[in-house]
Amino acid sequence: MDPRFTTLLRPFLKHSGPEEIDLTPDTDLRTLGVDSMQAIELLFAIEDTFGISLPDDELNDATFATAGNLWQAIAAQLPDQATEGDTGEVTP
Repeated sequence: MDPRFTTLLRPFLKHSGPEEIDLTPDTDLRTLGVDSMQAIELLFAIEDTFGISLPDDELNDATFATAGNLWQAIAAQLPDQATEGDTGEVTP
């Protein structure tokens, strides 16, 4: 996951506690406080930061369930970049 993404994501994790948590692809965003209203605000921040627009079919609960799912949706929209899966393999 891109460092810009994890930096952007941290303020939206209102239940993460006072210590900085290690964000992994499996980090459950709902458990850490990303509800439907937070997801909308996060979406706007993502679109502004990365200069992309997530397709309508990516605007669902599964996409916003984990940090990895959300990053994959973002990375798929970035020009000339491949996404890295949990295994480190590069996929188109």
